[in-house]
Amino acid sequence: MEDLRNIPRDKRQTKKKIRSKPIIVLSVFYIALFGSLLGYICNYAYSNKQELFNNSYNTRQQIILSQNYRGEILSRNGDVLAYTETDSDGTEKRVYPYGKEFAHVVGYSTNGKAGIEAMANYYLINTNIDLQDKVKYEAAGSKYPGDNVYTTLDVNLQEVAFNALSARKGAIVVTDPKTGEILAMVSKPDFDPNTIADEWESMIADTSPDAKLLNRVTQGVYPPGSTFKIVTALAYIKAHPDDYKNYRFSCNGRYNYDGNTISCYHGENHGAVDFASSFAKSCNSSFANIGLSVDRETFDRALEDLLFNQELPLTINYSKSSAVYDAATSTGDIMQLSIGQGTTSVTPIHMNMITCAIANDGVLMKPYLVTSVKTETGKVVKSFSSEEYKRLMSSEEATILTEMMEEVVQSGTASKLKGLSYTAAGKTGSAEFNSGTSDSHAWFTGFAPADDPEICVTIIVENAGSGGSYAVPIAKRIFDAYFDA
Repeated sequence: MEDLRNIPRDKRQTKKKIRSKPIIVLSVFYIALFGSLLGYICNYAYSNKQELFNNSYNTRQQIILSQNYRGEILSRNGDVLAYTETDSDGTEKRVYPYGKEFAHVVGYSTNGKAGIEAMANYYLINTNIDLQDKVKYEAAGSKYPGDNVYTTLDVNLQEVAFNALSARKGAIVVTDPKTGEILAMVSKPDFDPNTIADEWESMIADTSPDAKLLNRVTQGVYPPGSTFKIVTALAYIKAHPDDYKNYRFSCNGRYNYDGNTISCYHGENHGAVDFASSFAKSCNSSFANIGLSVDRETFDRALEDLLFNQELPLTINYSKSSAVYDAATSTGDIMQLSIGQGTTSVTPIHMNMITCAIANDGVLMKPYLVTSVKTETGKVVKSFSSEEYKRLMSSEEATILTEMMEEVVQSGTASKLKGLSYTAAGKTGSAEFNSGTSDSHAWFTGFAPADDPEICVTIIVENAGSGGSYAVPIAKRIFDAYFDA
């Protein structure tokens, strides 16, 4: 081994620098790596602060709630939908003035959280009141008030939808297609959030199919039935952009192909139909034929464009919709898919989003429930506004589908919406969920006015039968309430 003492000083320093260089490079590398990791953690914590804050393992919530009481949830017009009441002994109780009417969308904050109570939890339990106001509360020995959350919900439309669904199981969602605002959201069977703490054990032990805690608007998964003909029609238009109007079919109530049979609802014979009248009359036989005439790639593109089998732009808990057409899909399954049956499933909120895109020239606005967060004194903490999500179809395709949905009202299965003070466009559905044709869910999805849409309504009434007979009258009550307001 070379003795550095026998080497001149300048050469010894050079050798030391050469030997130190790898150590320096390695040190710089690890420092940079640590800095990157630290930066990532800080960025992640900032970007996901609400999710981390709402985590059940985060004890900071309990600390903050010992200082603040939960803020109010209000409608678009300032109606109080939820507030905290404090007894003389300091016991806090969450109060829901409208009881069952807003049960699923406003949610609850006991035994966990749901609805807006969960979605806006971060804002509701934090406070941004001024220091001088904090001093006043401290002097009075009171907790600070949490910030108030203002929503897009319309009390009048919510009450009309709630009463219209009556004792039936099902779901209704009402939105503004131009902004994405959710105006009403009803799910039944329901529950009273005021008494949920007392009824919790019995509710979670209930094994009946009622599923009262399930928000059927966002989490209920149903066969779409004939409302899915919107999707099949779009796929056909994509496959035949120049000659779709030339389509002709003769319906005798049944369609047989390759050993598979599709029947029209109650075996109705629709006779000679074209593309538009097949849609207006909701002819299963014709649409099974239409579906078979669309190639797999084009149908797949339509499904992808309309967000099937994908995540949806929602901040509230939801289920995915499913529609499959791949190389293994049989002829019979294609025929079932084309009329919204078989393994195809959709949530009411997803069907509403598709309908909103049609009403909004092909563009889907991101659905949202919260417009602003304000302190007790009215100071704005945060505002939320309309946000374009993506284009689901071309403007031309949206126009064609709108015209076809208008014809459903004028000469088809939604004729109960014809001849009113406003013009409506929509699609009905009778979705069979058992082998017997009598077991079907009643669907309607549509908007009004047809030429300049302001409101979009999607309805499912479980085990009710025909969409034209049961869902359309409910839609009429909601449209009437909106335009008469």
